[in-house]
Amino acid sequence: MAQGSRPERVGEEIREELSDLLAREVHDPGIGFITLTRTKVSPDLQLVRVYYTTMGDEKARKDTQRALERATPFLRRHIGARVRLRRVPELRFTFDESVENQARIEKILVDLAEERKARGEADSPEPAAPERDDEDPT
Repeated sequence: MAQGSRPERVGEEIREELSDLLAREVHDPGIGFITLTRTKVSPDLQLVRVYYTTMGDEKARKDTQRALERATPFLRRHIGARVRLRRVPELRFTFDESVENQARIEKILVDLAEERKARGEADSPEPAAPERDDEDPT
């Protein structure tokens, strides 16, 4: 069995439980629409970084971060009741920048493809005949 498989399994279980708790138990209006993207668990299972994304602008992101910090003791208590671990890990919520960066990169790639297509249709020169070195001009 791989060394890092237990933290990954625990992280996935905690992510699922947190998703359920946020959807059904937490009634803080500051949280809004949130998606838990991934978790990263320390090897000793004492710290769980929970990465999330949310809809909205920078203000909505900060409101969600504050609401998650307010809800952390509640969430940690319920995780302790739902997940069988010797010690309940500390929860730290972090906004997942990777999703935003991925969307930005994808948009750049689509723009480049459209630009190449437009340039290719507008000035499509006829392809030059390939030169052959093996022909003797005499």
